[in-house]
Amino acid sequence: MTKKIQLFPSGIPLVDFAWGGLYRAGTYFLIGPRKSGRTLLALQYALECAQRREVCLFFTSMRPKDLLIHAASIDFDLQHYMNQNLIIVVRVTPPEDLNQVEDTDTHLAEYIKDIVPVVKQYNPNKIVFDELTPFIGFKDLKFLRNTFLNTIEGIEDTGITSLFLLSEPANPASQNIIDTLIDCSTGIISLQKKEEVVTKYHSGIMTITPNVGHTEGKFSANYYIEPYKGILVDYKPSEPERIKPDFITPAADQKYESFADIKMEDDAITLSNVYSLNDFELIINNQIALFQITGQEFALVSIRLDEYAERRGMLTLNQLRNAIRLSTDKKDKICIIVSKIFVLITKPKDNVVANLVTKIKSNLPNDDPNFYEAISPHISVYAVTVSKNVKNAEGMISQILKDTAAQDEKPYRR
Repeated sequence: MTKKIQLFPSGIPLVDFAWGGLYRAGTYFLIGPRKSGRTLLALQYALECAQRREVCLFFTSMRPKDLLIHAASIDFDLQHYMNQNLIIVVRVTPPEDLNQVEDTDTHLAEYIKDIVPVVKQYNPNKIVFDELTPFIGFKDLKFLRNTFLNTIEGIEDTGITSLFLLSEPANPASQNIIDTLIDCSTGIISLQKKEEVVTKYHSGIMTITPNVGHTEGKFSANYYIEPYKGILVDYKPSEPERIKPDFITPAADQKYESFADIKMEDDAITLSNVYSLNDFELIINNQIALFQITGQEFALVSIRLDEYAERRGMLTLNQLRNAIRLSTDKKDKICIIVSKIFVLITKPKDNVVANLVTKIKSNLPNDDPNFYEAISPHISVYAVTVSKNVKNAEGMISQILKDTAAQDEKPYRR
């Protein structure tokens, strides 16, 4: 292989939380019945790819208009990424009148083999094939296996990750066909409906099963489809069982009082170092004046959580703000401006960004390493230190907003 095998975020929530992502150059199957959300999940995979500035080749039997509507239902502007050539949609027509074909296996094999030249033409980072089911009705399963293996090996050798969609098997014969293909894969994502349609209020079960690698093992979780957000999962990483101290007894437990029974003052709880924009600008102006008189430097750090992570329920802006608040000194000041969290660090040290990121990492709401690997590509940081060119707070903040809009911020990694 020409590229190093590594994990990358997939946009499939259970995969990212439990496995930390998919393997580069891996081959995965997404299996589920009609109206289970297969295409939506494939679109989330494509969106994650495009947001990372990688190219996704999306084979589909849908009309382009229908695919655009599907994407819009999860707040995904597919046309925007198509215009940037980050998502390339290729329409495929399923074979018809197979009963009139003398050798159906050879006929179907030509369809599968044709995937490779199209992939070579566009040279993507990822591919989606929605769906493969109409092309795999082989009578000779050994021939199917060899045909599919030759196809995916040509794709994998260039470092491309593939996601093939399949319908749920309807009978033992179709199950044998799917089992033959699964044996060639890296892993399987399966969707199982509990109701006729999976919605925000009617969940299904998502199961991820490794075939090669992914030593974390098999995981299952309830999933549901929320309008304008996509497919979400109810999944929390397992934690080591907590051992209660021996001295806590049932009698002692009765002495505890629930929060609901405790009367509190009506005053709203305020965070000591979180400020409104007006107060924040006033503090920055004071720091600028101090710098001009004494030369005392300060840094202004902007931290951004992308919309994808918040829409998928991975992390909220308030959770990130709380992690930042716990990671900063009391004399440092925090303010949310245009969906970004600004931190005024009054006495910056060397490597101010690296030091802050290290502290934030330890204060995130989930200390599972897989969670950090999944969330870190979705948090960016940008920092500036005061200089003689800075006149006032408004100009300093505006310059940061302008700079971060013009170019990507540094990824949140260390």
